[in-house]
Amino acid sequence: MATTRSTTVPLTAFAAGAVVSVLLGVYGAQHEPTLEPVWTFGFDSMLAMKVYLSVIVGVLAVLQVLGALAIYGRLGFAAPSWLATGHRVSGGLTVLLSLPVAYHCLWSLGFATSDSPGRVLAHSVAGCAVYGALVVKVVAVRAGRAPGWMLPVAGGLLFAVIVVAVWTSALWYLGEFGLPSGGGY
Repeated sequence: MATTRSTTVPLTAFAAGAVVSVLLGVYGAQHEPTLEPVWTFGFDSMLAMKVYLSVIVGVLAVLQVLGALAIYGRLGFAAPSWLATGHRVSGGLTVLLSLPVAYHCLWSLGFATSDSPGRVLAHSVAGCAVYGALVVKVVAVRAGRAPGWMLPVAGGLLFAVIVVAVWTSALWYLGEFGLPSGGGY
């Protein structure tokens, strides 16, 4: 019975995450992009908002991994007592800051087409996979019957797809064009 429990939680979580990722991709591919910002939060353009928030999300994701490693004693020192709370708060902030970026990617710009560059396709797939991986991570954290390997795998998967999404968008843009200024989307 214990084997069934330990495999049911991850299989269900990964299936739910895959459904979320696919649904986001289908929506992005079927929706006609508006090419207009919905909001920019005071940034000069949608592009500037997306680049800056994406970089912040990437930095917070790195801090999430370091925090998790410290909490689980993998960095060779005892984690301070406030770190677990800080880890949860910064994780929530990471998700919150990613939402306007993802919304604008799907609503305003849409999913990559078959004639899009490989980088754009990789970004579209990774961007949708972020929220599927987030579902898996939340289940791993909340499910009392999840096997011990599930949380680090789910956290690693979420980190990996965030890195790909940020690398193929904001970091690529900064490398090609530098800091965004006014104009554009």
